[in-house]
Amino acid sequence: MKWNLRLAAANRGIWKASELQRMLAEHGLTISAGKMSGLWSTDSLTSIKLADLDVICTVLNCEVGELLLPEPDKVSRQPDGADAAPAALSASSGQVVPKRRDGRSLPPI
Repeated sequence: MKWNLRLAAANRGIWKASELQRMLAEHGLTISAGKMSGLWSTDSLTSIKLADLDVICTVLNCEVGELLLPEPDKVSRQPDGADAAPAALSASSGQVVPKRRDGRSLPPI
C-alpha cells in the first residue's frame, strides 16, 4: 500500500504538515512533530491506528481509499505447490495435533 497523505492534503489546500497537525489537534488527535513529519513525508507507512485514520479522513473529508493506494504489482505470488504440502498433510491425517506455546513437547497419547 502506498500512503498518500501529502497529496490528499494538497488537494484540499493544505500545504504544510504543521497546518494539518493543528487541524488534527482541533479534532482531538495530538501528534508529535516527529510522528507528523513521518506521516507527511513518507509514502510507505508501516502502521497507523484505525482511530487516527478515522480522524485524518474526517479532517480531510476524504475516504480511506484516497489515503491508502493499493500496489498490486508489489505483491509476490507463491509458486504452485509451494504451500500445498502442509495443507495436504493435515488433510490426509484428518487429525489436529495441538502444539504448546511454550515450546515444550506434549505427553505421549
